[in-house]
Amino acid sequence: MANDAVVDKGRRRFLTATTAVVGGAGVVAAVIPFIKTWEPSAAAKSAGAPVEADISKIEPGQKVTFAWRGLPVFVVNRTKPQLDTLATVDSLLKDPKSENTDQQPDYAKNEYRSIKPEWLVVTGICTHLGCVPDFFPDLKPEPFDPNWKGGFYCPCHKSRYDMSGRVYDGVPAPANLQVPPYKFLDEKRIMIGVNPTEGAA
Repeated sequence: MANDAVVDKGRRRFLTATTAVVGGAGVVAAVIPFIKTWEPSAAAKSAGAPVEADISKIEPGQKVTFAWRGLPVFVVNRTKPQLDTLATVDSLLKDPKSENTDQQPDYAKNEYRSIKPEWLVVTGICTHLGCVPDFFPDLKPEPFDPNWKGGFYCPCHKSRYDMSGRVYDGVPAPANLQVPPYKFLDEKRIMIGVNPTEGAA
């Protein structure tokens, strides 16, 4: 009877410690997957990541669309005649000097709304209700404007933008097409999603 009352304290400590370690490991194993659910998925990370765009094959006067953050980004290689028309339409525009600072970064706050005059980079979403405007590059009369000087026309509610993505006065769209952050990597590539002073990540 007396021997039954003897307690092996060393063994008890060992069993207690082992149980605590195993239990702690179980808690950690259960918590890690739970915490990982808070992290953005690979698809979400890539959706917000900068996009490298090859502009080497874009012909003068041509527009190519790239996807960034699920949005269409128009990249236009503007010709000299297209650039020459910009000053001629200033009086017809809502914000010819791009004073609405939400629509472009400081380095694109100029007549061309771009880093290099010939290259226009804008988000291809109408600022009225989010339709995708069509590109009409030719300097010729169009059904929607007999004095058309080239640019973008939204078929949803007839908003018009010039060759710099500046919105015409008297149309439903309230603001110019937005210029996303971007920078030139070299003469053939741009990175959409980062400013010229930022890295690629």
